[in-house]
Amino acid sequence: MSGVTYEVNLDVDAGIAAEYRSWLQAHVAQVLALPGFIEARTAEVLEPAPAPGRVAFCVHYRLHDEAALQAYFDHHAAAMRGDGAARFGGRFSASRRVLRDA
Repeated sequence: MSGVTYEVNLDVDAGIAAEYRSWLQAHVAQVLALPGFIEARTAEVLEPAPAPGRVAFCVHYRLHDEAALQAYFDHHAAAMRGDGAARFGGRFSASRRVLRDA
């Protein structure tokens, strides 16, 4: 079994950072309740420094395998991402990467 890390990088308007951080904690807990997710680590990014007026977060989700991640994409991702967009609109952006253990 080859482990997978799903990395989500978030660039957030500093004016909503506290509210976003609180929402993110609950969001990560929801994701971890899905089949195949093992653990998650959330960090505030220090380097490279975010732009003035911005705060950056990085979330690493560990999964059992790529099939679990694909199931998330197929059945849950759109709704879960939509919740953040509905709450915070254009005041944050997200980029994602998928990493496989070497």
